[in-house]
Amino acid sequence: MQYCSLVYLAAFLPITLLIYALTNKKKRWLVLLIASYIFFLSLSGKLIVYLLFSTLSIHHFGLWLDRLNKDRDKEVELNKENKKEIKELYKKKMGRVVLLSVIIHIGLLVCLKYTGFFGENINNLLEILNFDFRFKIPKILIPIGISFYTLQGLSYIFDVYKGKIDADTNLGRLALFMSFFPCIMEGPICRYSDTATKLYDGEDLTYKNLAFGAQRILWGLFKKMIIADRLNPFIEKIFCEYNSLDGGVILLGAIFYTIQLYADFSGTIDVVIGSGELFGISLPENFRQPFFSKNISDFWTRWHISLGTWFKDYIYYPISLSKPMKKMTNSLRKLLGNHYGPLLSGTFALLVVWFLNGLWHGAGWTYILFGLYHFILISIGNISRTPFNKLYAKLNIQNSKILKGLQIIKTVFLVILGELIFRAETVNSAFIM
Repeated sequence: MQYCSLVYLAAFLPITLLIYALTNKKKRWLVLLIASYIFFLSLSGKLIVYLLFSTLSIHHFGLWLDRLNKDRDKEVELNKENKKEIKELYKKKMGRVVLLSVIIHIGLLVCLKYTGFFGENINNLLEILNFDFRFKIPKILIPIGISFYTLQGLSYIFDVYKGKIDADTNLGRLALFMSFFPCIMEGPICRYSDTATKLYDGEDLTYKNLAFGAQRILWGLFKKMIIADRLNPFIEKIFCEYNSLDGGVILLGAIFYTIQLYADFSGTIDVVIGSGELFGISLPENFRQPFFSKNISDFWTRWHISLGTWFKDYIYYPISLSKPMKKMTNSLRKLLGNHYGPLLSGTFALLVVWFLNGLWHGAGWTYILFGLYHFILISIGNISRTPFNKLYAKLNIQNSKILKGLQIIKTVFLVILGELIFRAETVNSAFIM
């Protein structure tokens, strides 16, 4: 049952809407939860046990952190003169709880999604080193959406740890947040504070929501089925037969693929957001005119926005603001100045983000290369931005429309080259193309 299938659009979604409208407001969240589990079962069958485990585990860890929070506050109230030491002690305790949660859920994700990739590479290394031993790589079934609901669940844990939200004692509300059917397969990656309450409130269906939701779904179907699906035969042929084609045709294939990927992904997200809108639930936007970006950094604030903000908030900032990185930043600031010192130390955090970003997209070296490609482009942009801005100001062209147009063209071209790497079957074929 895909989002753009007849089963979803003509049967599942209308039936869910009808039952939702006829159900008492206080019980409507149950309709959405049951529908979400039916949707997941239709895609992954018995692999739903992984979703159930993740939901129960995330709920447990959230309550554990909440108990530690309350215990800390009680101890501080009884022993105010040692407030600082008590808070530091409980921060370490809570940090260990968060670490355990990350190890369990990221460990599960890695085992399910990347065992084959790591196993193949280890076996290749053993072959190069002339060892006779080879690991037997098991065939593992991967539940649909595990990358998305794992990140959503961990964002909930991180936010409880930071005190941004309170742990929810209602398991049903958390289960709905983790499994809501429109976004479990393609995203966007939601934050608990943004969607959990809306999902649970059981808003009435309105003409405005139904009309806007239907329009958004139709627009998404147009992008997905009329643009993306029609381009696919050309792209398949070009990327399969690249050795017999010249560079111009390959470049055309890369352009087509970039258009197809955008139309396919953003079109599906339109159907997802439209589905949520039908129920009066506003899901976060995932695209914002990415092909009008002035540089690669700007592009990634407009493309797959929810993934970018997740990596920024939960990977980039924790690394760049950690004690070792702060120490490095202070040392480099003295050596290189206030601009390049922090920039250079932050580059390590950026490298981690883009390595993980590439790997998150898929278990393959082309995805890792794709991530590192964007890391290099963003790093070059960060280093060169200040001198170029000074040059533009000196030439008085910083507000020039021609300059902005050239920047957009340059960015689109770099994005197209990146998508060629992303789509290629192997790293070698990517370089050949």
